[in-house]
Amino acid sequence: MIYIRELNTQDAGTYRIGVEDYWSIDMILNVEEDSCCNVSKTVMVNSGETAAFSCEYSQNHFNDPKIIYKEGRDSIEMIYSIWNNKERLSVSDDKHKLMTVRITAVTPDDGGVYLCGVWIKGQSYSYSIINTVHLHIMTKVGVSRVTGHSGGRMMIKYEHPQYKTKPKYICKESDGCSERKNPGVQDEWMENGDVSLYNDTRAGVLMVFFRELKAADAGTYRCGVNVSYYTESFTELQLRVTHDATFLTESAHLGEEVNITCQIPEEHKVHFCKEDDNHICQTISTSTVTQMSGSSERNEERVFTVSISNVSVRDAGVYWCGAETRDTYLTFISLTTKIQLNLTMSPVVRREGESAEIICPYDSIYKSKSKSLCKGKCSTRDRNTLNETVREEKETKTDRLTLNDDVTASVFTGTITGLTAVDAGKYWCAVTLERDVNYLYTHLIVIMNEELNLTKCEGEDMSIQCKHQEEHQKCFCKAHEPSMCVKDGVSLETIRDDRLSFSDEASTGVFTVNITDLREEDSGIYWCGSHILTKVTLTVKKDFSLFNIISICSTLLLIGGFTVTECLLR
Repeated sequence: MIYIRELNTQDAGTYRIGVEDYWSIDMILNVEEDSCCNVSKTVMVNSGETAAFSCEYSQNHFNDPKIIYKEGRDSIEMIYSIWNNKERLSVSDDKHKLMTVRITAVTPDDGGVYLCGVWIKGQSYSYSIINTVHLHIMTKVGVSRVTGHSGGRMMIKYEHPQYKTKPKYICKESDGCSERKNPGVQDEWMENGDVSLYNDTRAGVLMVFFRELKAADAGTYRCGVNVSYYTESFTELQLRVTHDATFLTESAHLGEEVNITCQIPEEHKVHFCKEDDNHICQTISTSTVTQMSGSSERNEERVFTVSISNVSVRDAGVYWCGAETRDTYLTFISLTTKIQLNLTMSPVVRREGESAEIICPYDSIYKSKSKSLCKGKCSTRDRNTLNETVREEKETKTDRLTLNDDVTASVFTGTITGLTAVDAGKYWCAVTLERDVNYLYTHLIVIMNEELNLTKCEGEDMSIQCKHQEEHQKCFCKAHEPSMCVKDGVSLETIRDDRLSFSDEASTGVFTVNITDLREEDSGIYWCGSHILTKVTLTVKKDFSLFNIISICSTLLLIGGFTVTECLLR
């Protein structure tokens, strides 16, 4: 038997077929264009079900016997003809250009390429293949259900250690699994639409990470593996997306310890991870997870705490915590709480007209990345950069700002000269703005040259007007140095007294401090404002007028009682 695949006009001609030195025959092959029936189709059916497909033929073959072949690896086999019929296979011919093939209770072995054709009468050895059908057998090994939170993250691990190097995929049933997401490259994270995928060929695991769950992601999925070219094994996954995820922000000083607290349902395993630059969140093992006793009243959730000691710039970033569950072939990690860990440095305090240096350490992995110093906000969508950028030990300079990057020390420094009130505020040290890596900040506090000196008497009231920026906490502090008034980069009200009150006029950028019933011990140096500080020197004096009268009267007591009485009454 000679089988010619994908005939074209160049195949036409005379062929000699024979057994060498015994016999031979000549065969003339004509290849005709026939728009009716040169069709290739794909049919997908679940294991155990009935596969049905139809094959068209032209009117020239109404009365010709119909045949079906199946391709093997190195050969083809006739599985249906007028003299041969396989069990579980039936063919019906409506004698109007269409024959229908049915295979009942299909198994993975039924997958492959089927060839529908006709046996051309009068030419005993000639068959014409008209249609090609690719039959894929799908074997469902289980059904799993998982719940995620809108805005959260979801990690799915699909395990098939017996098929380590076989291609794996995930697809959605609602679109007929027409779009199959697969890693493409083995042992490397790859983005495919709104998910990232990783094919771990050493463990035989496909990891699928939803970078941001949306309501539209809910539905039924297939997590599958191509066992062979025409057979697949899959687990049905039903994904439900519920209410919004929780978002928190934590701040910590460089070198200190920070505790991150999360809540998850009592029956689930805790999962804690940190996002990388590609927004993929994988487990971190360097942190110590301490499960705290007790549970909340709501849904029997338990509380656990992650402690990170000696915090460094490498620890800054986005963390997620959630619940991990496991099924036969699938592991689900539903990340429901996002914690952005920002690091803060000691505030930089300088006087008006001086220069200020803002020193920004960074992780050595960002040596070749661009750096920026931003004021107020620092993101790709809404940022206020002070300069273009600096990278690889180059220096950039604007009117009053110079930025230097020391890649050896993994530090870049921004120097601002001729400070004014406008320069005061919050500054972010940003690396590679393409990924919004800007979790380190400090505060620049500018002390105004104009000072306020006040002298009051005991018992009087006092009002002081202070400048501030709307987004910052107001500060009124008694201290010899302004640095003593700032903790963790946030100004604190260090005076706690019922005699003190604030009145805010946000539109004017001024707030007023009122102190009633002044006392001598209120004397001292005060700092008021927010990031713009004004020095206030307050002197509270005693009122000596009454003591002077009593002193005079005591002297007059030596002269006579009448005079003393007159003096006291006066």
